[in-house]
Amino acid sequence: MALFLVTLSVSAEGFGTRSNKTLGFDWNPVMDAIIKVESEGNPKAVSGNSVGAMQITPVLVKECNNILSKRKSKKRYTLADRYSVEKSKEMFLLIQSYFNPENSVEKAIRSWNGGMNYGIKTTNSYYRKVIARMKK
Repeated sequence: MALFLVTLSVSAEGFGTRSNKTLGFDWNPVMDAIIKVESEGNPKAVSGNSVGAMQITPVLVKECNNILSKRKSKKRYTLADRYSVEKSKEMFLLIQSYFNPENSVEKAIRSWNGGMNYGIKTTNSYYRKVIARMKK
């Protein structure tokens, strides 16, 4: 399994988002496009149980905390952290480092929309929207 690296000085249990690079991969264009598609950049956006700029669910927060626990980190995310763009990006990076160590952009986009067991057909529209935003 690849290690999660961020090219910033951060605490051992924290994740910085100023550079947003894991293993030399820059996730900023993907995250920025997801934010545009999900909320048009509104950190206060709410749709059902999904909130914040990246429309994060309680299940994703729980999964992030499970990953942190497995990594012996004392850091934990709260449901309120979903309203922070910076913390939302940290959660995205954490999920990618754990479930997508190969840094597949397609997998990142599709799983953000459809979960880790996403279907290609069910995530096609979302995938196309995010890719289109990345090209702008």
